[in-house]
Amino acid sequence: MLKVVLDVSNVTKAFGNRVAVNNVSFTLHEGEIFGFLGPNGAGKTTTMKMICGLCGITKGTIRICGFDMPKDKEKALANVGALIENPLMYPNMTGLDNLKYYASLYKNIHIDDIMKYSRVVGLEHRLKDKVKTYSLGMKQRLGIAQALLHSPKLLILDEPLSGLDPNGVKEMRDFLKTLAKEYNIAILISSHMLSDMEQICDTIGIINNGQLLEIKSMNSLKESIEGTSRIQIKVDYPNFAGKIIVNELQLKCELAGNKVLVYADESRINDVTSSLVKYGISIFGIELVSKSLEQIFLDIINSKSKGKTSII
Repeated sequence: MLKVVLDVSNVTKAFGNRVAVNNVSFTLHEGEIFGFLGPNGAGKTTTMKMICGLCGITKGTIRICGFDMPKDKEKALANVGALIENPLMYPNMTGLDNLKYYASLYKNIHIDDIMKYSRVVGLEHRLKDKVKTYSLGMKQRLGIAQALLHSPKLLILDEPLSGLDPNGVKEMRDFLKTLAKEYNIAILISSHMLSDMEQICDTIGIINNGQLLEIKSMNSLKESIEGTSRIQIKVDYPNFAGKIIVNELQLKCELAGNKVLVYADESRINDVTSSLVKYGISIFGIELVSKSLEQIFLDIINSKSKGKTSII
C-alpha cells in the first residue's frame, strides 16, 4: 500500500470574519499527482501556503510524512519542496550559482546533488548561462530544481503551467509525470484550467469559495463523460421521430430544430435508426455527443457551491 505523504484534515483558514478555506480534507500518497482545481480566489494558494507553513491554520490538522504542522514544523518541512507563485531567482547570476546559493541554506547538499536535479529538470546544458537569458519554462524548471535540492517527499507547485507556450506546457507535463513515477515524489499542483490537469493528474480535488466540493480520480471523471453519451440524429420530421423513439423504444429524447437528442449510448444507434426508417423517417446525420470535462467541472461547481462562508 502506498504511503500517505500529506494528510490534510478539516483545515480552515479565516482572515477576520472572512473564511478563505473552509473545512478542507484530502490525502496525497507517494508517487501521486493531486490536482487542486478551482477558479481564481477559490482557496488553492491559501491551502498550499498553510501546508508550507507560510500562513497559520485557524482550525484542523496538517501532517506531512507523519509530522504535525506546526507542532513539528521543522521535521515536516524537511520533506517539502515548494514553488508558490513565481520562482525567485537572481537574474544576473547563472543557474548554477542560483542553485549553489539555495543549496547553502541546507545541510549536506553537495555539487553532485545540484547536478543530479539539474539533469532531472533538463537544465544541465544551460547551468552556466545567466537566468535572465532563460525562457519562462526554463525558469520554472530551475525553480523546481531548487525545490528538489533536499530530496523532498512532497512537491507543491502553484500554477506551474501559467504563462507557458504549448511546447512549454507539454515539456512541463511530461517532466512532472516522470518525476512522480520514477522518483516516487508526491506532487500537489494547482490550476484553474481543467485542460492543464487532465493529462497530468491522477486525482482532482475541485475547490470553490474555500470549500472542497469533490475529489475524483481522473479515471472516474472520464467514466463520467462516457455516462453522458447521447445520440444526436438529424431527420426530416423531428416531432414524429421523437414520438417513435419514446413510444417504440421507451427512450427519453429532446428536440432541437431538425435534430433529435436521444438519451442512450452508441449501443442503441441501430435500434433507433431501424425504428425511424421503418416509419419512413429520413435520416441525414448521426452523431454521438457527450459532456466535456469542462462541463462536468462546471456542473459540480454550480450544483455544490454554497456561496462564500463569512463565519466559522
